[in-house]
Amino acid sequence: MAKKRSGEKAPPGAGQAAPEGAHEWVSFPDPSEERTWVFDVTFLLSGWHCIYGAGCQGVLTGPAPELEQGCCSYGAHFTDDSDVERVRVAASSLTAAQWQFRRRGQRSGTVRSEADGTVVTLLVDGACIFLNRPGFEGGAGCALHRAALEGGGRPMDLKPDVCWQLPLRREDTTDERGRVTSTVTQWDRRHWGDGGDEFHWWCTSAPDAFGGRKPVYRAMRDELVELCGAAVYDLLAGYLDARGGTGRGGARSLPAASAGGASAGAASSAGSVAGSVPLPHPAVRGARSVRSPSP
Repeated sequence: MAKKRSGEKAPPGAGQAAPEGAHEWVSFPDPSEERTWVFDVTFLLSGWHCIYGAGCQGVLTGPAPELEQGCCSYGAHFTDDSDVERVRVAASSLTAAQWQFRRRGQRSGTVRSEADGTVVTLLVDGACIFLNRPGFEGGAGCALHRAALEGGGRPMDLKPDVCWQLPLRREDTTDERGRVTSTVTQWDRRHWGDGGDEFHWWCTSAPDAFGGRKPVYRAMRDELVELCGAAVYDLLAGYLDARGGTGRGGARSLPAASAGGASAGAASSAGSVAGSVPLPHPAVRGARSVRSPSP
């Protein structure tokens, strides 16, 4: 390996570690409307996957893996009336074998309204009414999720919006000219408001949740298509394939995309983006720094 000559200056940024918590981003215009899409490249290329029942500690104030509540302890906050109605219809189709609290739901309903008007799933014994608990004959977990799989469908078609979207989050903002910017990233503690700081554990900051075999953008394809549309997803996937994802042939490339605020150039069908090295997720970087400290 060539040595740096005495007095020779290193290129800008050489040898510098990424700032704590750093993520890379890519942005591009929507091909069919006045909208700019911004995607969290670091998270979407990561191996995050849900570890419910396999190491998830839950979102209470202390570790509680034995409860198998996952992120269901506080109920699901509905996004709108159609979200509520879809879940109500789904609930009416559940059997006693699929849903531990079916009788309670039939008697008392499945939703409640908070003081600010927010509609949330009803809580039973400290967690969502749709959550089957350990010891239930059908096993612990979301009754809606189970029913969808047993029916050969997708859990996202039965579950509340927030449940199938997690840990993805889409946030829309509109500027003074009416142009919308839609940002898709991971759901962090801060997105829960003040209550998020009380969580003992949250999956997108836990190294153990980043051992999936597929990158998030492939494993959660259906969810991303629902959030941004098939055409935008294809552009995104083409770029991420070239950045080091699964590299499936036929994905369209993304021309003139910007990553991290700078031009990334075109993602070619050959799967190469000049100078692009995926930035490991902060949760994984943090774990590596603890387990394998630098000499």
